[in-house]
This record gives sequence, structure tokens and C-alpha cells, in this order.
Amino acid sequence: MAEEIVKMSSKGQLVVPKEIREQEGFEDSDRFIAVPVENGVVFKKIDIDVKKEYEELSEEMRNRMEEKGLSEDEVEEAVEWAKERR
Repeated sequence: MAEEIVKMSSKGQLVVPKEIREQEGFEDSDRFIAVPVENGVVFKKIDIDVKKEYEELSEEMRNRMEEKGLSEDEVEEAVEWAKERR
């Protein structure tokens, strides 16, 4: 595999060359972590289960609500109230 020069767009986007995408099996929805290193950045593909992350976050929020003695209805009312004041 040969290295290729890529250019950053005005939006900060980099294009992974086709040969590398195919060799590594990268797909459109893949996610990467950017790690600063001396004189540059290394991008590493990571696998995130978005549904699982959402479920875990939802459970954590329910637990916090219970600890504070709030019902889901009270939280929903507070969210609606905040939306109206935007």
C-alpha cells in the first residue's frame, strides 16, 4: 500500500483514498477516534453500538430521576417548559 496525500476541506473533512477504504473495509457510517500525536493525528476506527449507548444513557437518566424523586412525567413537563422558553 502506497501512502497518498489528501487535502482538508474548508469544513475540516479529509477523504480516505479509495484503495485504503477498500483494503480496510471502511464503510460510510464508520466512526473513528482522532488521537493527537507528535506532528500529527492518528485516526483509529472504532465500533460503537449506538442503540446500546442510548439504552445505557436512558437507564442512567431514569436512575438519576428516581434518586431525586422525580417522575418521568415531571421530567417531560420540565423539558416542554424549557422548549417553550427558547
